Amino acid sequence: MASRSNFLLHAFLWLALATTAFSLSPKFYNRVCPQALPAIKRIMQAAVHREPRMGAYFLRLHFHDCFVIGCDGSLLLDSTPAFEIEKNARGNLNSVRGFEVVDEIKAEVDRVFCGRPVVSCVDILAVATRDSVIALGGPEWKVRLGRRYSTTASRALAESVLPSASMDLPTLVNNIKNQGLNQIDLVALSGGHTIGLSRCLIFRNRIYNASNIDPSFAKQRRATCPRTGGNTNLAPFDPTAAKFDTAYFSNLVKERGLLTSDQALFNGSSTDKLIKTYRLNLDVFWNDFAKSMIRMENIKPLTGKQGHIRINCRMAN
Repeated sequence: MASRSNFLLHAFLWLALATTAFSLSPKFYNRVCPQALPAIKRIMQAAVHREPRMGAYFLRLHFHDCFVIGCDGSLLLDSTPAFEIEKNARGNLNSVRGFEVVDEIKAEVDRVFCGRPVVSCVDILAVATRDSVIALGGPEWKVRLGRRYSTTASRALAESVLPSASMDLPTLVNNIKNQGLNQIDLVALSGGHTIGLSRCLIFRNRIYNASNIDPSFAKQRRATCPRTGGNTNLAPFDPTAAKFDTAYFSNLVKERGLLTSDQALFNGSSTDKLIKTYRLNLDVFWNDFAKSMIRMENIKPLTGKQGHIRINCRMAN
C-alpha cells in the first residue's frame, strides 16, 4: 500500500486533472479509473443486501444534499469550528443515515480499485443512490459525473429549504421550483417514498387529526404510534417498503399516504392525474423518476476549479 505522502501526492495530481473538466459526463472516470463505477455497484449491492433500508437512506442523503447549496457533498461534512453542519438541521437530525457506507465505498474505491483518491464523495453518493434503487428493483439512469466537494456546509440554509412532512401542495410546489424543478419532478421524486420507513413522530399528527385519511389505515397506524410515546416506532410508506414499485401511488389514491406531504399530492388537485398515471403504469413512473433524478443531480454542481476533492468524505482537506 502506498504511503500517506504518496497518497496525498496522487490527490493533488488528480486535483490538477479535475480542474480541466468543466462539465458533467457519465464517462468522467472512464480513463482515470474504469473500475470505479463497477466497484461502487458491487459494494452498494452488498450493503442493500445486508440492510434493505439502505436504498431509502441513500435517496434521502442524496436529496437532502442537493437541496442545500447544491449537489456538492456538504451534507457529508462533520463538525468544524467554521460552520454548523447540515446533519444537525431539523430535517436531518436523527433521520439521515448511510454515512458509514459512503466512507466504506470511498476508502475501497480510492485505495483498492483506483490506487489513489480519484472519485469524489458527491459522485459516490450519486452513483451509489442509483445503484441502490436498481438493487431494490427500480430503474437505471446514467449519472453525470465530475462533481467536486463543497468546502462548507450550512445548517441554517438546510432548515430553511428542506421540505417538511407537514407541507401542503402549494408549499411543496414552491419549494421544488426554488430548486429549478417542476411539478412532475415533485411527484416523481416523491415516488422515492415507495421504499423505506418513517418514524411515528413524523406521521402522528396525520393519523390522529387528518380528515383526508382512510379510517382503517389510520387505525392500523395508531396501533404502533400512540398519541404519546413511541416516537421512534416505524411504519412503511407503502406495503412493499423494500421494492421500488408503484404501491406508494396506489396508497395515495386510497387516502393511505403516510405523511401529510404525501397525501397532499392526491387531494383533488393538479397532481391527481399524474398520481393515477404512475399508479397504473410502472414504466412511465420509472422513466419520469430517472429524468427527475438527473435534473436534481444537476442542481448547482461544483466543477472545474470550484470546490475540491476530499480524501475523507467527512472532512474538508
